[in-house]
Amino acid sequence: MRVEEKHPPHAPPEEPTDPATGARLECDSCAPGTYLRASCTPTQRSVCATCPPGSYTERWNYIRKCLRCGVCGHNQVVVSACAADRDCQCECKAGFHGRGRYDVCMRHSQCPSGQGVLTRGTAEEDTVCQVCPNGTFSDAVSSVQNCTEHRGCAAAAGLQLLLRGCTWHDSVCVSCTELREGGSYLREILPAFFVHHKTTTRRLRRVVHNLPTKDGKKQTGLSALGVEELNARLSAWVASAGERQIRQLPEVLSKIGAQNAGERLQSKLQRIDSHLNKLCGALGNEVDGV
Repeated sequence: MRVEEKHPPHAPPEEPTDPATGARLECDSCAPGTYLRASCTPTQRSVCATCPPGSYTERWNYIRKCLRCGVCGHNQVVVSACAADRDCQCECKAGFHGRGRYDVCMRHSQCPSGQGVLTRGTAEEDTVCQVCPNGTFSDAVSSVQNCTEHRGCAAAAGLQLLLRGCTWHDSVCVSCTELREGGSYLREILPAFFVHHKTTTRRLRRVVHNLPTKDGKKQTGLSALGVEELNARLSAWVASAGERQIRQLPEVLSKIGAQNAGERLQSKLQRIDSHLNKLCGALGNEVDGV
């Protein structure tokens, strides 16, 4: 990629003529990296001079002044500096791509949750994404992350498959000798759940504000927080919430207008409870009063 050319072509000026006869003179052109200081005469060849710093010519020419070196545009970096015989060469900086007439560099596309990077973006090509194949997942929005294989629940380690992985979350395993409450297993996929369901910033604020807590207090001071800060608050809650609070989350989502998300989360929880019963028996995965 090079800077957009805004200079006139290396065209010759008016053809010099012999003042005595009026005949057109065949003058030598100047080599790349030089310009025409003086035209030829019947007794003298063309006089060429090297382009001064900050200017260039890259073709054989007759021009009287070298072209000014270009400047790399927004989100571009210099690949090779301007020299007397060539303009500077630019390309999009890391994380951006672009090619074409106007050389506009655009940020590489990010693959959504459930898709992984098939081909990383380059300075000229955008990211290519693919839906994660069977047995793999991606729980992030990323321009570099590939799909990852689902974990295996090794029978030799006493593990059994509790919740099969899908394109956007990993498999969840259970050990009946180290059994936990159902909500504790749901906790493992909650961060990925909110990433995958593309919760808007406004709704994410409402989710965080209404997260159930042990002391009943709601989180405040959220209006100035962006998506990253809100997700950090949500992750902190997920890490510290008890079984009762985890089980209240589907209801919270429904109350703030995220009915579909609430139903999907409740379905995951019910599936976990059902599989816990089948795999390990009814060992306390119900919480009274929820």
